Amino acid sequence: MLESVLKNVSADFSSFNLYVQDESRFGLFTRNGKSLTAKGVKPICAYQNVFKSTYIFGAFSPYNGDSLVMELPYCNGDNFQIFLNEFSKKKPEEFKVIVLDNGAFHKGKSLVIPENIALLFLPPYSPELNPAELVWLNMKRKTTNQIYKTMEELKIKLDQIVETLITKEFIMSLCGFSYFFK
Repeated sequence: MLESVLKNVSADFSSFNLYVQDESRFGLFTRNGKSLTAKGVKPICAYQNVFKSTYIFGAFSPYNGDSLVMELPYCNGDNFQIFLNEFSKKKPEEFKVIVLDNGAFHKGKSLVIPENIALLFLPPYSPELNPAELVWLNMKRKTTNQIYKTMEELKIKLDQIVETLITKEFIMSLCGFSYFFK
């Protein structure tokens, strides 16, 4: 399948790279997780039942650790187009093959795929094949059992997580599934 994608690419690109892409929602609703307590003691965690949220779009290369992470207000075709356009501008001389799920807005008729990007879809209902899911899992662990009073406070925390967690080494270790290297 990858061969058919690359066969139609012009030779104008100085490099090629593979990325895994996904989106995840982060919000003010408290994510409860594991807590350490004495045996038989039920953990008590702060909880907030507020449904304001934002979305993080990300693309990660298992080969060299390059990435792009963007916070956008909605998970839809218009915001996916914004993400693709920004991703296209990052290393414009690089041809980017993006492996992603079959979200309906990933295949929208109004979507304009930039000339230095090709989309390669995973089989339906197989999130375990997308290493980008592990990035979200690690980010969400950093927000578990915490209350954010405002969206601004949450966004500041997400920026801090991205700055400290999303390194080239982290991406390569997390997203380097063996089937990418055969």
